[in-house]
Amino acid sequence: MKKTVNAEPEDLGPVNSTPEYWADACRHLTKKDRVMKRLIPQFGDACLQSRGDAFSTLARSIVGQQISVKAAQSVWHRFVALPRKMTPANVLKLKVDDMRAAGLSARKVEYLVDLSIHFDAGTVHVKDWAAMDDEAIIEELVAIRGIGRWTAEMFLIFYLRRPNVLPLDDVGLIAGISKSYFSGEAVSRSDAREVAAAWAPYCSVATWYIWRSLDPLPVPGAEPT
Repeated sequence: MKKTVNAEPEDLGPVNSTPEYWADACRHLTKKDRVMKRLIPQFGDACLQSRGDAFSTLARSIVGQQISVKAAQSVWHRFVALPRKMTPANVLKLKVDDMRAAGLSARKVEYLVDLSIHFDAGTVHVKDWAAMDDEAIIEELVAIRGIGRWTAEMFLIFYLRRPNVLPLDDVGLIAGISKSYFSGEAVSRSDAREVAAAWAPYCSVATWYIWRSLDPLPVPGAEPT
């Protein structure tokens, strides 16, 4: 299983507004699911937020792989200071030695270069994403080195704010379902799917509340390398 993410990306720019579907999702979930009926009122007006641009969001997810939150923030701040502006073309102009000096491993440098190449060449169709379904976007993203399905699903939830993503590889989601629905007993992917049947078409929203229900909160993570 993958690590989990519970909070929106930091330091990537202005926060976007509340997703337009959020209120409808909460009404649906409280009506259809006994756990959601209990959980949702506990968190008031808090909701999923999105920051930054697609390229920077994915770049930061790569930088944060396999290191602590504090270390990831430190490396990100050093890396983002290298180009005049964080764009694919500018990253491709960076020297490998400078990127390594910022704290990036050789593999992460390769991943960031591959991400930049995909964006610069237009092989990820950012402008078309609004009209594409979730699986089509995931297929584009996982073609990039260093991005697996879990990272792509986190991107769909937190950046694109797609309403019906169910990240079954996420440790926090499975742990939260176990705690809230099965009294702490082990939960299979099949069990999780059965629970989530009542969440559709708002699995992303239910997942967000499940993450919020955990104590301690899961820390941000990234796709294992």
